[in-house]
Amino acid sequence: MHIICHKNDLLNGVNTVLKAVSTRTTLPILQCILLDAHEEDFKLIGNDLELGIEHKTKATVVKSGNIAVDSKMFSEIIRKLPDNDVEISVDEHQLMTIKCEKSIFNISTQSGAEFIQLPQVTKTRPLLISQNVLRNMIHQTIFSIAIEEIRPILTGELFEIKDNYLNIVSVDGYRISIRQTQLSENFENISVVIPGKTLSEIQKILTSDEDNEVAIYFTDKHILFELNDTIIVSRLLEGDFPKYDQIFSSDYETLISVNRKNLLQSIDRAALMARDSKKNPIKFQIEDSTLSITSNTDLGKVHEEIDIRREGNPLNIAFNPKYLIDALKVIENEEVELTFTSSLNPCIIKNSSDTSFKYLILPIRLS
Repeated sequence: MHIICHKNDLLNGVNTVLKAVSTRTTLPILQCILLDAHEEDFKLIGNDLELGIEHKTKATVVKSGNIAVDSKMFSEIIRKLPDNDVEISVDEHQLMTIKCEKSIFNISTQSGAEFIQLPQVTKTRPLLISQNVLRNMIHQTIFSIAIEEIRPILTGELFEIKDNYLNIVSVDGYRISIRQTQLSENFENISVVIPGKTLSEIQKILTSDEDNEVAIYFTDKHILFELNDTIIVSRLLEGDFPKYDQIFSSDYETLISVNRKNLLQSIDRAALMARDSKKNPIKFQIEDSTLSITSNTDLGKVHEEIDIRREGNPLNIAFNPKYLIDALKVIENEEVELTFTSSLNPCIIKNSSDTSFKYLILPIRLS
């Protein structure tokens, strides 16, 4: 194999596929990046068996071939090279030579035949969606996936197409995040659960350009995202995702409308006194046109008041402040509505004029 590629193009490709390289594995080949050169086509590939990324990189291919190289060593070398053309060649003994200006590296490699290729996904009809829209939908839900793998299905997000809407849903047992968008074309109903790691990495690759689209393909076991010069293939999680839509209720005993930024800042300040949010919740006291937010711990006390518009009954209720902060940070609306049925039942955060999002948060029982 012999290719010539500019350092910046090569580094961009390496950084992209590194997201799919395994850091904890007993198989050394999974710690490698595959360099695959064929005629005018040069690709970099990373694969950890759950997530695989392939990125096409501009290069002059002098001689076709493929080779697997240790990702950590290769990425560090490329990162520290001068900003100029990089020449990479591999001899018959699988010794790689990397040249850039007056820098020359010789490193050992592994046969490309040993590299585990990405799963094959048949590209039938794609789901097309704006990269910026998908990026925002992931950003506004990914924070409430489960971290612990007690229930593996909750470590992913539900990706559901229903009645020509795309719903992305995350549940961690204490809260639910839902983001919805209407599709521009009719698409068959589908329901899959995508690992949180996959969506987190895809979010970093997606652009904020409104004109760029991502094409998404589905199989029973995998999902494929195709965007610009990058292909991302991920396994799907197996299991039954919670029936989230049955938990939301339109009934309420108390409703408050409040400025989102003011509420977020007040909760953020009150949370300063609650180092362990699970044991030291913040308390809401809803009376008349005022929301009082308090926290009382060994560190001290804090009292905040916010003007609100209230419908229904007064209420005292307590929350883990982190859950409220996570949701309020990603909402873009100036005003939000919080609805409650009792001090023991969930709070729902939404906006009456914007049905694209809603969040449900369980309270903490007051002693």
